[in-house]
Amino acid sequence: MIIKNDIKYVGVNDHEIDLFEGQYVVPNGMAYNSYVILDEKIAVFDTVDKRFGKEWLDNVKVVVGDRTPDYLIVQHMEPDHSANILEFAKTYPSAKIVASSKAFVMMNNFFGTDFLDKQVVVGEGSTLSLGKHNLTFITAPMVHWPEVIVTYDSTDKILFSADAFGKFGALDVQEDWACEARRYYVGIVGKYGVQVQALLKKASTLDIQTICPLHGPVLSGDLSQYLDLYNVWSSYGVESEGVLIAYTSVYGNTKKAVELLEQKLVENGCKKVVVNDLARCDMAEAVEDAFRYGKIVLATTTYNGGIFPFMREFINHLTERNFANRTIGFIENGSWAPVATRTMKAMLEKSKNIDYLETEVKILSALNKESEEQICALAKELCK
Repeated sequence: MIIKNDIKYVGVNDHEIDLFEGQYVVPNGMAYNSYVILDEKIAVFDTVDKRFGKEWLDNVKVVVGDRTPDYLIVQHMEPDHSANILEFAKTYPSAKIVASSKAFVMMNNFFGTDFLDKQVVVGEGSTLSLGKHNLTFITAPMVHWPEVIVTYDSTDKILFSADAFGKFGALDVQEDWACEARRYYVGIVGKYGVQVQALLKKASTLDIQTICPLHGPVLSGDLSQYLDLYNVWSSYGVESEGVLIAYTSVYGNTKKAVELLEQKLVENGCKKVVVNDLARCDMAEAVEDAFRYGKIVLATTTYNGGIFPFMREFINHLTERNFANRTIGFIENGSWAPVATRTMKAMLEKSKNIDYLETEVKILSALNKESEEQICALAKELCK
């Protein structure tokens, strides 16, 4: 794949993987991206997952031909991008390794060497000339590891963005970018919104025409849609109008309450209602929805003096990602001592700018006239 005249793609597609990072379902696989700039000097950007080392080195060989790479630029040390650094160094012993100082510390941890004789340490504003191509390095700490750098090629106006602007899915599968980019962002980068905002501020000073991430497709053309979404996601803003109902139900009574609420929301004019059964849905999809929509209803049972485990897991996923700026309503169920609403509010205490709806639904075992009226009131409040 040709990115620009002398910039080539040498990454790989992974259709063997079932869970990315051991937790994210990836039905369409993953792409581990790597790029080569062919200039007076040759630079290779990042390696790939360990399992695809030979395929990747073969791809590099095809592109560079009889020439030898001068630099391996390591932007991110997560193993799906760094696992083949040692193999590259053995294959091309004269090549220098360009990375941040923290990355070299991590290399020593991973490989037992920091490649002292090959080191080119770069930081904020460091530059590297390949001939026609002039590279500027930009630090991006905690997007989403501390050693991360991104690279701007001023010649072709390309940002090599490390894991920023990445998505789930191999490159030989066509699918909507935003859906899997959102799930990837929220799950993996979501905690670090402040740091992403800092990177976006730096990027806003550059004339960027193409973005080359380490996962997902190369982005070109009108980049505003990608930049705008990243700004919304990293500022914990509301992307889409609608109501998310996330629930757990043991014997079906809480589910009946959720179904009634969904019906009443539609009757009151709410155009978008998303319902997630937390015991059965993909948890990452549910978390993604919580960061997408502005209004959320949490419905669960009291369980062992707290809340049902899947709801507890869901809220933990939200709070550890700095969940903020949302309106939340509650439905609780309990046969003798309901404490679910109180427990959920306590779990959300550290979340910023959370508005709680005035109407709280309390179910004692099963719906009755009083709790049904509460659900009707909750729907009206949500649809204001």
